[in-house]
Amino acid sequence: MERVRLGSDLEVSRLVYGLWRLGDDTDTSPAHVEAKIEACLAQGITTMDHADIYGGYTGEAIFGAALKAAPALRDRIEIITKCGIVAPAGRHAGARVKHYDTSRAHITASLEASLRDMNVEHVDLLLIHRPDPLIDPEETGRTLDDLVASGVVRAVGVSNFRPFDLSLLQSAMATPLVTNQIELSLLETAAFANGDLAALMERRLRPMAWSPLGGGRLFGENRGPLRTRLGELAAEAGVDPGAVAIAWLLAHPAGILPVLGTNSPARINAISDALRVSIDRQTWFELYTAAIGHEVA
Repeated sequence: MERVRLGSDLEVSRLVYGLWRLGDDTDTSPAHVEAKIEACLAQGITTMDHADIYGGYTGEAIFGAALKAAPALRDRIEIITKCGIVAPAGRHAGARVKHYDTSRAHITASLEASLRDMNVEHVDLLLIHRPDPLIDPEETGRTLDDLVASGVVRAVGVSNFRPFDLSLLQSAMATPLVTNQIELSLLETAAFANGDLAALMERRLRPMAWSPLGGGRLFGENRGPLRTRLGELAAEAGVDPGAVAIAWLLAHPAGILPVLGTNSPARINAISDALRVSIDRQTWFELYTAAIGHEVA
């Protein structure tokens, strides 16, 4: 598995395991979660993607129970987590409305809760989960700088930011932001044409892609030519169509890092199949054309 450097001090695996649905599994025992992590590690997938809000603020504690039961796992993985969304659930059950909070107090309290829930002393990458219309870039930027300086966070980045949101926050920071995690898939192609990917490439920032299979919608009944072509390419390569869709993202020169989340042991074991698929330029555009529904101009 290729190792990718984010910033100057952090290496992650090219494919990332997403824990968004960890709490939805019928078995959330430490042993079962450990088995998922081990299945990823067997493929060279060492990077685990969390957010405080996942599972109604329960996902990190489920993961943390596994790390407590098998503490040696911590030194074999990189942990990503996110903060900034406040929803009326779990520890924020008293919130009147779902909102964003990028204040120093909230970021600090959220990170402390994440560390406690996951039974770890630091996280490798902390992301601001959504752009906040009430962000004070000086306060947020200084907070992220201080967290990196303290060693409790190795690197920082953002998620779902547009280029101007990222530039605003970065302008108030000494520490470089190392990534932007955005929605990218054959069902969400806007970033390929609206400047979002171009802006990241200009900054030499590798994007992370959440929901790279469109939350499973990519394989719905009405996908037409796109589903057909994915199936043909999958049959040729001897893989699942999902592996082809991930390979399509991997083929982009931006160096996209797909974040794949599944609770199925079989699908976890097949995540790295995407690395067996070669996508040349014309094949890339075949799939892109099928995805957008018309040929490029």
